[in-house]
Amino acid sequence: MSAVLLAVFNEYEVADRVRTKLVGDGFPTDRVELTASCEPGRAGLHPAPSPRGKFVQYFRTLLCEEDERPFVEALAERIEGGAAAIAVHPRGMIETARAAEILETEGALEVVGHDLENQTFEHAASRGEGYWVRHFMLDNPTGADCIYCRLFPTQQHEH
Repeated sequence: MSAVLLAVFNEYEVADRVRTKLVGDGFPTDRVELTASCEPGRAGLHPAPSPRGKFVQYFRTLLCEEDERPFVEALAERIEGGAAAIAVHPRGMIETARAAEILETEGALEVVGHDLENQTFEHAASRGEGYWVRHFMLDNPTGADCIYCRLFPTQQHEH
C-alpha cells in the first residue's frame, strides 16, 4: 500500500473543514479521503455486512501491517461512535510535512503515518496560500492585452 497519514477528529464537521483546507492547499481530491458514519466514503464500498465491518476492511487497506491491526479495530469503533478520520496520501517529504502540519494545527486527536519512507513524486501541494496559476503567467513588460501579443511581441495581428 502507498504512504498515508491518517488523522482522527472527534467531530465530522471539523474533519470536513480539514478536508477542504487540504484540498485548498493543493492536495488533489483523490488523495484526501474523509471517513465518518454519516459519510463513509471509500469505506462504504467494501462488501461487509455492517458499517463497522466496512470501516475495518477499509482501514486495513490503509494500515496493513500486523502491528497496526489493534489501531484499525479501535479506529473503526471510534468512527462508528461518531468520530471522523481524514486519510492523506502524500507524495514526498514536503507533502508529508505540510499535511501533518495542517492535520495537527486543525486539532487532530491522533495522526498515524504508514509507509512514509516509501514515497515518490514530490510537491503537488502548495507551500503557501494563493493561486498556483500565477506561476504560469508570462511577464508582460509591454502591457499587451492578449496572450498572442505577449508571446510574440514583434508580430502584428488584428484584435
